[in-house]
Amino acid sequence: MGTLHPPVAHRLGVQEVEASIETLRNYIDWTPFFMTWSLAGKYPRILEDEVVGVEAQRLFKDANDMLDKLSAEKLLNPRGVVGLFPANRIGDDIEIYRDETRTHVLTVSHHLRQQTEKVGFANYCLADFVAPKLSGKADYIGAFAVTGGLEEDALADAFEAQHDDYNKIMVKAIADRLAEAFAEYLHERVRKVYWGYAPNESLSNDELIRENYQGIRPAPGYPACPEHTEKGTIWQLLDVEKHTGMKLTESFAMWPGASVSGWYFSHPESKYFAVAQIQRDQVTDYAFRKGMSVEDVERVAGAEPGLRCGLIHKIVTFPYNIQGTHWVPCLFLTIKPLY
Repeated sequence: MGTLHPPVAHRLGVQEVEASIETLRNYIDWTPFFMTWSLAGKYPRILEDEVVGVEAQRLFKDANDMLDKLSAEKLLNPRGVVGLFPANRIGDDIEIYRDETRTHVLTVSHHLRQQTEKVGFANYCLADFVAPKLSGKADYIGAFAVTGGLEEDALADAFEAQHDDYNKIMVKAIADRLAEAFAEYLHERVRKVYWGYAPNESLSNDELIRENYQGIRPAPGYPACPEHTEKGTIWQLLDVEKHTGMKLTESFAMWPGASVSGWYFSHPESKYFAVAQIQRDQVTDYAFRKGMSVEDVERVAGAEPGLRCGLIHKIVTFPYNIQGTHWVPCLFLTIKPLY
C-alpha cells in the first residue's frame, strides 16, 4: 500500500457559482480566439506578427470593446455549479457518495482504460487517480459545469437579424472564451478554497494556461474520457439544469454552446492522456458497468473522434475490472499503482 493520503475536501456538496466578466477576462486564453478568425499565432506575440499582427490588433480591440459593453450592460452573465463529494474507485468505476459515511452511493462515474500496448508505460484510466475502496483511504472527486452566459444565442440572433455577421461571430467567440476562462477560474478556486489542497498557490494566467498546478479537470467527450454520455452523470449529480439553466441535448451536446463541464481530480500524478483504441472485451465490460447494450456502446463510442472499437486478438485471464462476481477477460495491461 502506498503512503499517499488524499487531501480532504473542505467544502462538500453542490454550490452555485457566479463570476463577473471583469473577473473572468483576467483568465482568458486569447490564442484560441484568434484561431476562430483563422489567424495563426500565440497571444500576445501574434499582436506583433509581421503578417497578421495588424488584423490581430483590430480583432483584439473589438473583442475588448465588446467585453466592456457586455459587462457594463450585463448582457452576458456567466454562471455555473460545482460540487465536491467523497469518492472511491472500484475497478475502472468511481463510486460517488452522499456524505462521509460513504454508505449511500449518489452515482457512479464510468471510465475507459487505454489498451494500446506501450512497453514501459502504464495503461491509464481516470479512475486510477482516485483511491481504491479496498485501500481504506478516504478520497474525493469534484464535478463542475459552467457557461459563458445563457444569453449567448439571443445576442448572436440579434446581430444576425441586423445582417451583422462580424459581431455575431464575435459575441459567440467571446462567450466561448468566457466559458473556458470560467472553467480556469473555478478550478483555481477549487484548488485553493473549495477542496483546499493548494491554498498558497499563486500562478500567473500564463502559468494557469500551461497547467502548472496539481490536479486535472478532464471533460467528457475529450481524449481521457471520450464517451459523451458521462455528461449525463454530471448533470444528474449536480442538478445542472436547475442550478444554471444549462441543458443537454439528446446527443449530449451542451447548451448554450459556450459551456464547459468536467471532473476534478487532485492526485499529484494525475494527468491528461488519450484512451484511443479500445478492444471488444472492454466494450463488453463497459456496457455491463453502464447498463447499456454492447451495440449502444459501440454506436456511441464509434461516433467519438479518437475512440475506436476494435476486435480483440489475444485474450488472457487478467481481470482489471471486477463488478461483484463479474470477471472480464482482457488484454494484459500495465497499471501503475498510485495509492
